[in-house]
Amino acid sequence: MAREKGDAKDGERKQGRIAQIRTAYRMTRKADPLVGWVTLAWALGVFAVLLGIGLLIGLPIPLGMLGVASGFLAATIVFGRRVERAAFAQLEGQTGAAAAVLNTLKRGWTVTPAVGVTRNQDIVHRVVGRPGIVLVGEGAPSRVGNLVANERKRTARVAGPDVPIYEIVAGDGDGEIPLRKLQRHVMKLPRNLRPGEVGEVNKRLRALPQTSVPLPKGPLPRNVRLPKGPNLR
Repeated sequence: MAREKGDAKDGERKQGRIAQIRTAYRMTRKADPLVGWVTLAWALGVFAVLLGIGLLIGLPIPLGMLGVASGFLAATIVFGRRVERAAFAQLEGQTGAAAAVLNTLKRGWTVTPAVGVTRNQDIVHRVVGRPGIVLVGEGAPSRVGNLVANERKRTARVAGPDVPIYEIVAGDGDGEIPLRKLQRHVMKLPRNLRPGEVGEVNKRLRALPQTSVPLPKGPLPRNVRLPKGPNLR
């Protein structure tokens, strides 16, 4: 009986993974029509190279089997990267795109989207983690810098003088962080606070009034995940 339940759960997980792959493929194909062919070409290319080496040295079966495994691994890596690239391409230019990327951070980070908003749709998002407080702005370069600076002053009054505050502007201009690098950039910031201190900072920041603004939840589909950062402990 227990074995049947286990087999059923394994079957459900397998179906879930297949559904995720299908969703990712459909989403990616809209922005990258060649994703299927490129992925297949990598798989066959790696297999052919290893099989060819095996034929030359007289070990076709072992290297052929290695080629199958290596080809599958190469196809998985290439497919994952093109899915990620397509997801970012669809996010670029959308209001709240930075928040969609920041929300993929794992446990240990608290993301509060749109803590500051202007009528021109310039936005500041707040992230709290081991580095301290990270303010991420997105919008017109000529305006968003002032918005981030104003939010920094407002936040510092509540957080206290000992909490580091970092300012980031998401975008492709000079001094800005592209969306595809935003998560990694935040994760690489130095860890200045202990976990207990992070919780205390979050408590203080709850005193700040929150802005309510509708932000897009896509185009990242729910079953497609961008690479997530490690837990901060």
